[in-house]
Amino acid sequence: MKRDVVVAALQGNHRPATKASTVKMGVSSSNMAWRLERLEGQLQKLSELVREHADDMDRLVRIVAEDRDVIRRQLLRKHHEKVRVRKHLRDTAFGNGLDS
Repeated sequence: MKRDVVVAALQGNHRPATKASTVKMGVSSSNMAWRLERLEGQLQKLSELVREHADDMDRLVRIVAEDRDVIRRQLLRKHHEKVRVRKHLRDTAFGNGLDS
């Protein structure tokens, strides 16, 4: 019985194959030319946008790198200042005889 159902379904859905060219018979050559020109224009605009995006990303990477370098130098200065203060405190503490 299961096989009869499958065979019936296959026979009921049998349609002749159609080509895409026969489906879209209403498309004229001038319409195709216009669509092709429009597509080429869109492709050119997309290429420009991709190029501008890449340039923006390059600038952003440079800015972040510069900011990172500035922050690194500031943190290094703070660290050196703390080291100098600790060394000064250690030297004055040992100089005053507080170590005994």
